[in-house]
Formats: sequence, structure tokens, C-alpha cells
Amino acid sequence: MVFSDVTNNLGIVQQARAMMRVDATQWPTYQIVNSCNNYLDTITGYAIGADRLFQFDDTNHSKLPIGTTDVTAGQKDYSFLTDEQGNSILNLLRIDMLDEAGNWVKLRTIDEAQIEVALDEFEDTQGEPIYYDKIADNIIRLYPTPDITVSSGLKFYFQRSASYFDANDTTKEPGVSPLLHRGFVIAAAYDGAMTLGLDSLSALSNESLKEEMKMKQTFDNRNTDSVSVMMPPYLDSR
Repeated sequence: MVFSDVTNNLGIVQQARAMMRVDATQWPTYQIVNSCNNYLDTITGYAIGADRLFQFDDTNHSKLPIGTTDVTAGQKDYSFLTDEQGNSILNLLRIDMLDEAGNWVKLRTIDEAQIEVALDEFEDTQGEPIYYDKIADNIIRLYPTPDITVSSGLKFYFQRSASYFDANDTTKEPGVSPLLHRGFVIAAAYDGAMTLGLDSLSALSNESLKEEMKMKQTFDNRNTDSVSVMMPPYLDSR
């Protein structure tokens, strides 16, 4: 479903206004943009938390959720706040590092609660990092501290914010399953009815609950091609 279709009135904008029985003056496009972007955040948040084996990403993004950054000798902390297109990074999935032989090696996750010595004493000799600890939102600390500088030596995999709408969009569609597109119409109409005090608010509230249930069912049942089994963690030979 496209965002706006003034020819056939089949876009999210037109359907939301029709459902509210209002015009563009009563409920302007920027309000619908806000509602759709808020609903994108709702879907993204649920999708990320629904299944660790499914790396959700908005299909409107033009590049994969993979980035690189330089490794700097003597620097142990690195932050990953946005991708190269300015999208907010919401969750780091894994970190790989380019070793001295030019091979990519997966770094192991560790938490300070697992370190039984003083943190300043743990892996306190500079060398080739083995572990990373998420010490804050999208900030990691390498152990040990790197002893060499490597251009694009860290590769990070992540989940990020959605590809948002703006008021000039027309043919752009939500970057989620078409099964969920009606939810954007309902979300925009519900916000409008609530703000304007329309009689349709109660009916739209019921429709919102139906769309929420549909969204949860969609993400909870999407990995039909995989079977959950207990697997030991992979450990490299280093």
C-alpha cells in the first residue's frame, strides 16, 4: 500500500482520512506522517524483540545493516550510534575483527559481571582483542586493548530504526510485510479521531487491537522454515 495515491484514493493518507470522514484541512498530511512513523517504531520494536534468530530490517533501506570502523592502537572503547545513512542503530548483533593475518575473526561477548578480577587488571596487556563488552547503549569495550591500528578493522552487524515517511512521499510503501500495511491506516485514523474528538474513536480502538494482534502473529510465526534446537556455542581455536 503506497503512502499517498491521489488518483485512485487507495493510499494510506486517503484511506485514513476516508475512515475519519475528514479532509486535508482537518487532518493534514504531516499528522499522518507522524502517526505512520510512530507505528513504524512500534512494529520495529516488537519485531526486534520477537525472535533472536530473525534479524528484522526495514526493506526500504538501500544498504545492508553491516558497517565497519577503524581499530586504533591504544583505544579500547568504540561507539556505534548511526549507520552510514544516518539511521539510528538500535541493537548490536555481533562484532568481527580483522586479525593481523588479514582474516575476519568473531569476537566473543563478555560482561563485566563475568570478570572476577578488577576490570583494569583483566586482559591489561595490549594485544589482539578477543572479547567485547557492551558497556552502554551501542558502546563496546575491547579486551585486550588493541596494540595496532587497522583501517576498517571492526565489522559490526546491527538492527536499526525504520525508513521513515515524510510529507512528500507518494509511492513509498511501509518497509514491512504487506499484511501489516492496513495497520498504518488504522494508526493514522485512530490518532486523528482521538485528537479531533471524533465519534469513530471507539470503533478505531477495536480495529487497532486487531491490527496489533495481526502484527504479533506475523512476527511470532515467521520462522516456519527453521526448527528450534539446543546448540552449543561455537568456539574458535584461538
